[in-house]
Amino acid sequence: MEHSMTRMKKVLPILAISAVLAGCGQNDAQDISTSQSSQINPSISHEAIVEQYANVAHATFEDALLTARALHTSISTLIKSPTEANLDAAKAAWIAARVPYQQSEVFRFGNAVVDDWEGQLNAWPLDEGLIDYVDNSAYQAELGNAGAAANIIANLEIQVGNDMIDTSHLAPSLLANLNELGGSEANVTTGYHAIEFLLWGQDLNGTEPGAGNRPASDYATGDDCTNGHCERRAQYLTAAAELLVIDLETMEAQWRSGQDDNYRQTLLSEPAEQGLRKMLFGMGSLALGELAGERMKVALEANSTEDEHDCFSDNTHNSHFYNALGINNVYSGSYTRVDGTQISGPSLADLAAAENPEQASAISSKFVRTQAALQAMVNAAEQGQAFDQLIAANNKEGNAIVEQAISALVEETAAIEQLAALAGINNLSPDTADHTF
Repeated sequence: MEHSMTRMKKVLPILAISAVLAGCGQNDAQDISTSQSSQINPSISHEAIVEQYANVAHATFEDALLTARALHTSISTLIKSPTEANLDAAKAAWIAARVPYQQSEVFRFGNAVVDDWEGQLNAWPLDEGLIDYVDNSAYQAELGNAGAAANIIANLEIQVGNDMIDTSHLAPSLLANLNELGGSEANVTTGYHAIEFLLWGQDLNGTEPGAGNRPASDYATGDDCTNGHCERRAQYLTAAAELLVIDLETMEAQWRSGQDDNYRQTLLSEPAEQGLRKMLFGMGSLALGELAGERMKVALEANSTEDEHDCFSDNTHNSHFYNALGINNVYSGSYTRVDGTQISGPSLADLAAAENPEQASAISSKFVRTQAALQAMVNAAEQGQAFDQLIAANNKEGNAIVEQAISALVEETAAIEQLAALAGINNLSPDTADHTF
């Protein structure tokens, strides 16, 4: 296991998320992928494109923060009243929170302030035995990980190597300090996936249908408590949700306009060509090394559910879809917010169309193809085959759906390099994460 360069059964319709952050639906890939300005301005400035990039980043992180706060509220309700209905509501809030966050990952690559921060929010895969009880018959921990069975929730202190660590007070600061304990990237104690595990539990189904099935009674009190240590489990989940909000508050502020000494100000003070390079490098690196490579190719080639991104919830198809949509957002200079409003402005798509309309059309077609390929993965999940089933060794049709998505992302990366050339950016070299395609 390793931290990614960095794991809903249906795609959440973006326009409906604000209602209680629940509900299901299907997106039209072509409509989403071509949400660029129809009015091309041949004199569009590089500075305006980079500023719009910052606007999209801020709106995306602000939505991630808003949905994380809603998740925290749902978790508080669950802890106060641990019913199956409240557990389901917390799960729905978690899935809704993934929608804007996954669109934000395109800002990681090229922007060190984001990438250095991301490991506390989205690190995966994780050795869940560090956090809570597991079924050892279905538990595959990282080889040699001394913390793989520490079970923080069950123990007021844990020993990792020669160190004895006091875990009696499960506060956000403790969880942050324990993340990547002992230098192992599989020792993930914070972020979306730790919360996911505490809501769903282990997925014991392998490549068969079904996600994790943790009972709400894992948070009950007294004799109703199942699997022991329910009060500690509630404390851990609450602390993890609090830390998620704190971290997202930090990043939202980094991209906010009108702030002195934040990252947005730094980015906009740099030469615009540097900003364009960051935009294009981020798009290509997420598409190629991270999404096509780490998140799909690794899992497919190994037929490994351990390398699935949202593995406990079986939400992986949506995470991949919204990663790709985030790439498209940067290309089109637009973003649809969780309340349904859309922001748009000068874009790389506009720049390409002004430079070479014919080539711009060919580039846009690659973004359309990618969203369609990722939508096919979502459609398969809606029809009963989640990502962990698609990658099964004996599922040729499912494997083909994932392979087509990988192929589309590889072609999209080539189109991004063409786009870079139109923008005057040479030697883009998107990160491959040491994968060959």
